[in-house]
Amino acid sequence: DKVIRVVPESERETQILKAAFNRLKVDLWQPSSTFHIVEGTVTDVRVPQNTSQSLLPYLQQANIQYTILISDLQKAIENQTGLRSYRNRRSLSGYNYEVYHSLEEIQGWMHDLNKTHSDLVHLFSVGKSYEGRPLFVLKLGKRSRPYKKAVWIDCGIHAREWIGPAFCQWFVKEALQTYQTDPAMRKMLTQLYFYIMPVFNVDGYHFSWTNDRFWRKTRSKNTRFRCHGVDANRNWKVKWCDEGASFHPCDDTYCGPFPESEPEVKAVAHFLRKHRKQIKAYLSFHAYAQMLLYPYSYKYATIPNFSCVELAAYNAVNALQSAYGIRYRYGPASSTLYVSSGSSMDWAYKNGIPYAFAFELRDTGHFGFLLPETLIKPTCTETMLAVKNITLHLLKKCH
Repeated sequence: DKVIRVVPESERETQILKAAFNRLKVDLWQPSSTFHIVEGTVTDVRVPQNTSQSLLPYLQQANIQYTILISDLQKAIENQTGLRSYRNRRSLSGYNYEVYHSLEEIQGWMHDLNKTHSDLVHLFSVGKSYEGRPLFVLKLGKRSRPYKKAVWIDCGIHAREWIGPAFCQWFVKEALQTYQTDPAMRKMLTQLYFYIMPVFNVDGYHFSWTNDRFWRKTRSKNTRFRCHGVDANRNWKVKWCDEGASFHPCDDTYCGPFPESEPEVKAVAHFLRKHRKQIKAYLSFHAYAQMLLYPYSYKYATIPNFSCVELAAYNAVNALQSAYGIRYRYGPASSTLYVSSGSSMDWAYKNGIPYAFAFELRDTGHFGFLLPETLIKPTCTETMLAVKNITLHLLKKCH
């Protein structure tokens, strides 16, 4: 398999690409659906070996330029995860935050933290996944007073975006390791609670380790079609299955049979609804694009508290850049990325959470979803600065 990048330079090229991609059933890495391909759209696509023998000559013949991002995907997959045998999985002091972890390892790590840091960590479950796995959330913060505002953070709504869960774990590690020494972190954990869900789409994440590294959706079964899964970021009850989502069960952006059809989405939505007065920020971590997005995603319109949210995003992106010079684009999701309905970010905002953000982490396509483990540390370090920045902005109270 290969990953190629193509940027249509005319309406003609756009139509040729869309038709070819739809016909050949390729795996779009960005954008998430052929629906979003317009003139000038940077389009990254995974092409199976048997397809590339017909697609690449076809593109050449049509005089459409493409570049090869990854020439041998299988080799790239093997390179990403490296040799796993040397890793210490058990003792917490030996937990390696600079490698990707399986679901079992992440859940084991959560249980360990719950035991060793019971003063700051409380582990609970918000429900069960389609395949019956618990949906674990870590509540992080000092029990300093009965009522505190809270921040919700989730990672791994899309299974193949492994850098997300790696960041959620990194955030918890940083909080626990620097709480004593860093006044900003102490302030955050004293004045706020953090609800952290390291793996939202547990079934899909597990499947991306065992069966298909590029699986995106949940793993629910569709009775009429033999296709599995729903896009958990198109399944929320906000302009559900409108623009940028698909009604077809085999598509990567399938919105599901009805809103909150996925038990994972239903469980989190229920929890957020129940705590909507307490939760002041919703942060969701995705990959890849290097963007910080805020509402709306489903329409081109300005949110009522735009100036506060925009300022928070501007400062967060600058903080992030200060670490390694990595530039993030920021703005409303609809105009910065593309229009998509039924997203968790829009839903959170519509349900009264004033600061709702979606991060698209590294990179911009060189490695795509196969971000090497050597880049976990810099990616998480810079992202940490952005998240702290947003959190401290929240405490300042912008109106």
